[in-house]
Amino acid sequence: MFHPAWIPPALDPDVEKLKRVRIIAGTVAAVGVYTFVQGGFAFDEMLENMLTASVVLLFVTPLTVGAMLYRWRRTGPVRELRQPLLRSMQLLLAFVGTIVGTVVLWKLAAGSGLLVLLLGLAALWLTVFVGYGAYLVSGNFFGTAVVHRCLPPLLATVTSWLMALPDLATGDLHGLSLTLGVLFVLGAPVTVTGISLLEMGRLRSRHGIRLDTHPAVRPRPVPPMPAAPPPYIPPQPPHAPQPPHA
Repeated sequence: MFHPAWIPPALDPDVEKLKRVRIIAGTVAAVGVYTFVQGGFAFDEMLENMLTASVVLLFVTPLTVGAMLYRWRRTGPVRELRQPLLRSMQLLLAFVGTIVGTVVLWKLAAGSGLLVLLLGLAALWLTVFVGYGAYLVSGNFFGTAVVHRCLPPLLATVTSWLMALPDLATGDLHGLSLTLGVLFVLGAPVTVTGISLLEMGRLRSRHGIRLDTHPAVRPRPVPPMPAAPPPYIPPQPPHAPQPPHA
């Protein structure tokens, strides 16, 4: 559902592996902090963070894409990008709706009596479904690569920083010390930014794709590296004639 057939395959498998490792490591770190540091799994806080992430995605993604459309329109028409953008926005709305449905189910399960088992199982299944969906969209960022290959790393960077800044502004370090708290809060955006810069750098150097270039402009092929010249061998003097053997 969150990786339909119209999403183009990744151009750099190594970067995709780094994204997968980052989201798995981030999930393990978050669960560890919410469980062991805060003295019991902070389930309500996790649900609040899920809703906050949904709101950030719902507003930041269209605003960032709109800013890039405004820049691209200077060098080419943007009307032809409407169809792929609509498909990406539909995928975003489906993901956000699934998150909201998961939170609502958990709230209903906590306040229900006889239906707690049924609602709890449904909420648990939906939580696993959302987690797998987050794992998939971490690479393609709702299929925005179909619009421009540099949009997924850009959107991932902007979103991760907007998610981290409120914790820094309010001083919410999740029960950690100052040093560990800052490392925990900044770990995600700094890592995402590093991987995004690596991805955009490889797109530019290996495929000629730049963020500020209109998507309709075909990238210039990157010329291959010239072959190394053969090693220089100085001319050898002619061999002197050997005397005949006696």
